[in-house]
Amino acid sequence: MAARHEEIAEELRRAIDREDYTVGSLLPAETDLAARYGVSRGTVRQAVAALTAEGLIGSRQGARRVVLTSRRSQSFAELRSFAQWARAMGREATGRVVSQEHRPATTKDCIRLQLKAGTRVLHVLRVRGLDGEPVLLERTVYADWIAPAVEAVEPDCPSVTQRLYEDRGLVFAYGEHVIDAVAAGARDAELLDVRRTSPLLRVRRVTTTREGRPVEWSDDRYRSDAVSFSVHNSIGNNALARKPAN
Repeated sequence: MAARHEEIAEELRRAIDREDYTVGSLLPAETDLAARYGVSRGTVRQAVAALTAEGLIGSRQGARRVVLTSRRSQSFAELRSFAQWARAMGREATGRVVSQEHRPATTKDCIRLQLKAGTRVLHVLRVRGLDGEPVLLERTVYADWIAPAVEAVEPDCPSVTQRLYEDRGLVFAYGEHVIDAVAAGARDAELLDVRRTSPLLRVRRVTTTREGRPVEWSDDRYRSDAVSFSVHNSIGNNALARKPAN
């Protein structure tokens, strides 16, 4: 059975996720929380300390706690897949392969995946959704050594990252992300159900194993009305986060 301060911490997490306390707002004072939950201020302090350690709230000595983020946001300080991010905020991730084919690696592919010229790589175009609504296009190029395992994954698998871990023990350990904005072309607009030239948030990423071996590089395009990115700055931390756009 969970301790009382753990139960209170979880109730506060859920309240932040529901945006009962929005980012930038103050949590109630310790005395008010203690009265609400019928506990001592020491128990409330334990609950609040847990949220502070998780980065959900921040505080200064003698000041009320400020909500910094929620579990609906995913910090890029930790490498988490789209499906893992969706599950963390109580949403269902979906996936659908539109096309996949082997092609000779381009110069760009060789540089990003550290391959020899002429190596054949696997190109996959995948639509990702939240609760069935398309929000992301992934154009991913997989290195030759992992391509057979990717091809064996069913086309509607919600998490290729999880499947590769289960089947091959592969851990996506490191990622480098470059973020910009692009206009939706005809193909993007059709697959994401948006108007042509609509703004899309693009994340170009290279993912590697713990040993630094490149697994994939991808051009990911998010619907701007579905996902946004935020940065929480402090002296010791500058965390970029992905979150639903409201």
